[in-house]
Amino acid sequence: MVDSSNSVDNDELLFADEAPEVSNVRVVKNWKILIVDDEDDVHSTTRLVLADFSFEGAGLEFLSAYSAEEALSILKEYPDIAVILLDVVMETNHAGLQLVRTIREEMKNRMVRIILRTGQPGQAPERQVIIEYDINDYKHKAELTAQRLFTSVLSSLRSYRDLLVIEQNRRGLKHIIEASGSLFKQQSVGRLAQGVLTQVISLIGLRDSVYIEGNGVAVTSPEHGNMRIIASTGKYSECKASIEDCPVISDRTKEQLRQVSKNGAGCFIDCNYIGFLPTRHHGSHLLYVESCGNEFSEQDEDLLRIFSDNVGVAFDNIYLNQEILDTQKEIVRMLGEVVEFRSKETAFHVIRVSEIARILGMALGLDPTKVDELYYASPMHDVGKIGIPDSILLKPGKLTSEEVKIMRTHTEIGYNILRASNRQLLKTAATIAHEHHEYWDGSGYPQGLKGEEISIAGRIICITDVFDALCSERVYKDSWEVERALDYLKSHRETMFDPNLVDAFFENLDKIMAVREKYKDVL
Repeated sequence: MVDSSNSVDNDELLFADEAPEVSNVRVVKNWKILIVDDEDDVHSTTRLVLADFSFEGAGLEFLSAYSAEEALSILKEYPDIAVILLDVVMETNHAGLQLVRTIREEMKNRMVRIILRTGQPGQAPERQVIIEYDINDYKHKAELTAQRLFTSVLSSLRSYRDLLVIEQNRRGLKHIIEASGSLFKQQSVGRLAQGVLTQVISLIGLRDSVYIEGNGVAVTSPEHGNMRIIASTGKYSECKASIEDCPVISDRTKEQLRQVSKNGAGCFIDCNYIGFLPTRHHGSHLLYVESCGNEFSEQDEDLLRIFSDNVGVAFDNIYLNQEILDTQKEIVRMLGEVVEFRSKETAFHVIRVSEIARILGMALGLDPTKVDELYYASPMHDVGKIGIPDSILLKPGKLTSEEVKIMRTHTEIGYNILRASNRQLLKTAATIAHEHHEYWDGSGYPQGLKGEEISIAGRIICITDVFDALCSERVYKDSWEVERALDYLKSHRETMFDPNLVDAFFENLDKIMAVREKYKDVL
């Protein structure tokens, strides 16, 4: 039973089983005290003695139970009870002690402080009870004066408060460890920044925040530099460009961001937090978090600083990985162009194949990562031609049957060149080189794969390469008109080409023709 006359609703997130993994210890409005005793006078006397009690600016909220069973029900409803004043003898001679075991062992509640009060010490000998039961204080009712009750409750509340802080720090640090691990898995700056916001909000229970990337100029001369927003939440969700283009960010906040960028150190301003995260090659990053009217605790500040340090390292790793990946992509594209140049074809062929392959991959709903792999690996589809003699590769007329056999080996040659790599991009390139002449009906080469035995990458490059080759001039043929090439795709639906890809090709024909127009061969 709750004493509503001295009660103010409490909205803290505490540590029941159903509570979130990380909770923020906010200013407590009232400390909940549960009185468990079968005598009415004990309840009224306790409330009277502690009526003007205050601890750290908060009063007490009294809850009353007249049996162990009723107390158990209240504990389940209010997991944030700070102190229990517990009688031993109620509905049974050991009802109070049994309740203690239930609280500690079954409910797993180690936070609540339990003060055992008994009028019949013989039923619960002090030394035995202290040894066998997890209680925090033991009092004889006859000896429990108003002053001793006050002192006992105050001591228990101090212990409870300290346990909350310890638990918050433990969970906060656990959260940082887990969050940092997930952040290091991110593959792009934008995804990492959004992940940082999500983790910070979870960490300290806030809502409105924005992540800003400042370039090198912004750090050294912020009044002229451009700070670009790369992630945002809450009321800042609509901010997608620079801070200057976001009216939701106040002029005062913008100036604070510039100042922090210039000073090169994070700080807490007006109960808000601005974190400064330098990177080795990409200037600085700023994390701005609003407190939503609640002051940050010392624990919040410590956790934010620890988290910010880890995030800075994560950004450096992403930039380094991105640089490596960009280098791989550039090398792949250049090698593809070298092969095309050797076979007297323009570099625009591999560009068009890549662009059209991306259009088809997106049309099929492939994972964006797979679409990127397809786009960057496709220039290597004919890398095996590097092993074909010039007399065959550059022959202007029709090849003999023996020459055709040699020409077809370029699929195996390309595959063998690329397959040894452990890099996913080159693995995809190896598959494409091997399978881009496999046909839907199984009549292709070199393996005679059929239908979905052929990888989706191989099927996409097959139709893309054939279409662009038909529409392009070669040493051995003139270019076809686009309409003739399109008729060829239709007539070879379900024989040479995956029928779903032929459909997707025509559904996206406008985009494909735009690519051909943008990357026209220069004659």
